[in-house]
Amino acid sequence: MELPVLQPEERVLTTLESDGSRHWIYPKLATGRFWRWRRVVAYALITIYALLPFLKIDGKPAILLDLGNREFTFFGFTFLPTDTVLLALFVVALFLFIFFITAIAGRVWCGWACPQTVYMEFVFRPLERFFTGTSGRGGKAKKSVPAWRLAAMYLAYFVICLHLSNMFLAYFVGVDKLHAWIWTSHPGAHPGAFAVVAVVTGLMMFDFCYWREQLCIIGCPYGRFQSVMLDRSSCIIGYDEERGEPRGKGRDRDELNLGSCVDCGLCVDVCPTGIDIRQGLQLECIGCAQCIDVCDDVMRKTDQPIGLIRYSSQQGLEGKPTRIIRPRTLIYLTVITLLVTGFFTVLVNKSAFDVTVLRGLGKPFLLSESGDVENILRVKIVNRAEESSGYRIEVIEPAEAKISSGSTVEVIDPGLEETQPVHIHAPRYIFRAGKVDLKLRIIDDQDRVVEERFFMLGPL
Repeated sequence: MELPVLQPEERVLTTLESDGSRHWIYPKLATGRFWRWRRVVAYALITIYALLPFLKIDGKPAILLDLGNREFTFFGFTFLPTDTVLLALFVVALFLFIFFITAIAGRVWCGWACPQTVYMEFVFRPLERFFTGTSGRGGKAKKSVPAWRLAAMYLAYFVICLHLSNMFLAYFVGVDKLHAWIWTSHPGAHPGAFAVVAVVTGLMMFDFCYWREQLCIIGCPYGRFQSVMLDRSSCIIGYDEERGEPRGKGRDRDELNLGSCVDCGLCVDVCPTGIDIRQGLQLECIGCAQCIDVCDDVMRKTDQPIGLIRYSSQQGLEGKPTRIIRPRTLIYLTVITLLVTGFFTVLVNKSAFDVTVLRGLGKPFLLSESGDVENILRVKIVNRAEESSGYRIEVIEPAEAKISSGSTVEVIDPGLEETQPVHIHAPRYIFRAGKVDLKLRIIDDQDRVVEERFFMLGPL
């Protein structure tokens, strides 16, 4: 029995047939100027991804996200979990930078630099075209592909995914350790690392073999966000409807009163997400410029000016001026500049060690037989330097206070921390309303100094 449900006038999703089954997309290839530049950018990004773990700065990897030791190294700088201010500034600046770039250049990230697009369009699709016999032109194979060729294609996919997942792991453990694990041990010796490689490899195989463009259409939230991050002056790929309509074929275009669009449908055939750019701005558009390349080629063949489909803006397509400098971009740029300035100011002024003063457990203070007030504090020191160091603790204020125990800290290795109990005595008469301000000075073996303020508690 058929349900009384209205049928959609057209396909709801480009990857979905009207009966709910999967519509597989096999885009044709347009090797125009934008495709050539995208290929240069893509292979440059792939090279950077493959080489970064091997590059070292001051003896440390260029990028190492050591979750086990809670250390994050970026181009010579090592960040620890205590760097909450730096982390907050970096994350907020990063998000605002994404908003800023999107407001100006639209979805340039999706079409030119996103790993999904880079590897799908310049690694896995070329392999697919090679094994299915459609190299250089793309599209669906005209005849059935032998099973052995498909098996060879998926084997090549698996080798590439395995390599990429191992490179991914190298960003977290380092290439030296990863090399030792691969060649001098077995998977059971490092089950966690092996599980990461296995899971990432499986996810990549699922993505590049099956999910493919659906990640951009369904899975990625960036396309949904573009409606709030774009404005009418943002760069988009658009179809010049005023010039292109009415569509139609024929050599005597002027006599037939036809627009520039010959309605060849090639812009749809080459789109990796299967959309028709002539229907206006759509969230499925990733800004890859394949439709521009193929349309420009058609315009040349029909002796018409190129640019019927082009990089422009909604304002530009309507014949209105496009402004790069506008309130939104100025606000983004100003806030980003302040955040970046704050980030580097904090980074440059970071000391060689961090100090946190905490109150000791138990009673807030003790009274000695002589009438002095004793406070037990906990001084936590994190060694951020590249060498081991010892530390000594001194009381600066009040002058009457003295450290009776815990004034020295033995050697702390780089990246580690030590919490030292410090017993401080002070005469009772200096306390006002049950407390007195305290100033401590911590000095390392290289005479680097950090001063911290706290307070001692005493009787009312």
